[in-house]
Amino acid sequence: MKIILSCKNVKKYFGALAALNGVDIDIREGLFNLIIGPNGSGKTTLINVIAGFYNTDEGKIIYEDRDITKLPPHERFKLGLVRTFQIPVPFLKLTVLENLLTAARDNPGEKFIYAPIKRFWKNKEEEAYETALRILSIVNLYNLKDSPSYALSGGQLKLLEVARVLMCNAKFIMMDEPAAGINPTLAHEIFTYLKSLVKELKITLLVIEHRLDLALPYADYAYAMSNGKIISEGKPEEVLNDQKVIESYLGK
Repeated sequence: MKIILSCKNVKKYFGALAALNGVDIDIREGLFNLIIGPNGSGKTTLINVIAGFYNTDEGKIIYEDRDITKLPPHERFKLGLVRTFQIPVPFLKLTVLENLLTAARDNPGEKFIYAPIKRFWKNKEEEAYETALRILSIVNLYNLKDSPSYALSGGQLKLLEVARVLMCNAKFIMMDEPAAGINPTLAHEIFTYLKSLVKELKITLLVIEHRLDLALPYADYAYAMSNGKIISEGKPEEVLNDQKVIESYLGK
């Protein structure tokens, strides 16, 4: 299976602390990839480095055979590499549908020179509208399309965050604890939709999650981190039963 992203000996320091201490990871395309590990193992720092929010101190990041180590976050975003956060921050006074439309890219109507001339942007607007409706159907928010986003539940806000990312034509999505702060029923719903997105839209997911009982059944492949390194990888159940992983959680 094709490798879509690789980190090669990636290191990141915060003062004397080595948050990433030589990470080597190859992430396969079109899979639900899960990162696990105890607090402080470097998981969030890793996705922040991949997204470009932190610069690497050493090592390389290769995305679709291109060295992106020095690219700023907005350039990585243009390549389809997107990161979401634990706490969704939608435009609260906009409807669910309007939130998606704000994420549509390359709309000529947003350019001063074209905005007054409808024929330059009409087709693009209609295309964005239809795409938004299709995405809302996929994540089961279609019936809420005209609701203000502040009226959504915590789980629905996380689905809206996923929908906005899809509206940006993302190909590689990183998520930091999508099940945090929501009940198990909604968490399973979110993971079910994420799994379907991987299959239907051929995207790649890299998900950090502490609630392993909820996330593991949906993952195709797992990586375990400890002390800023990848210490195990493979099928989720194999990684979870790896003695090195067990010891990292127990602090031995």
